[in-house]
Amino acid sequence: MAISIELGKKLDKAYENKSLDEVLAAPPSALAGLTEKHDEMLASMGINTVRDLGSNKFFATAGVLVALSGHVD
Repeated sequence: MAISIELGKKLDKAYENKSLDEVLAAPPSALAGLTEKHDEMLASMGINTVRDLGSNKFFATAGVLVALSGHVD
């Protein structure tokens, strides 16, 4: 089954036409709004790629909490 996702303005221009594997292997600055300075700061926490950022337990937990916040009374 093929799945297509339009990430549009979520990626830096240099990564807009890259494969998912290439984006996941890229530095966090491949995400629109992050810079090489962010790459340096994140690297100090052991986060060197978009994959590392997305799979970091703290960022993942924060993302789940934010997603849940709109559904909890």
